Amino acid sequence: MRRDLERVFGSRSLLPAQTVFPAINIYDDGEAFVARAELPGVTPESLDITATGSTFTIKGERKAFEAPEGASWHRRECDCGKFSRSFRLPDPIDSGKVKASFKNGVLELLLPRAQTAQARKVSIQ
Repeated sequence: MRRDLERVFGSRSLLPAQTVFPAINIYDDGEAFVARAELPGVTPESLDITATGSTFTIKGERKAFEAPEGASWHRRECDCGKFSRSFRLPDPIDSGKVKASFKNGVLELLLPRAQTAQARKVSIQ
């Protein structure tokens, strides 16, 4: 269908971009998972973060920027509105120890593994 629309309109720039907001990177440092979400234009007060079992969810809202009265848009690519993203991790997390920080439009979550999910060295007797 996209190809048909491109044939009709003749340009990809006229079609809506396929984006997922917010963009998130998640890595595992061995003891915890760390998630970094890029949230330009979002305030920390508009965020709702939950963690349970092996899942965490980030919900929030980015307000729309309105052009001044009498102006018309030439191009509008920035997503706005409510969003919600949930992620299932390979191991359970300790929801009581999850920490969040927000700096320069980037949310960082530290999601420690639950004690039962952490590997431990077993001594041979």
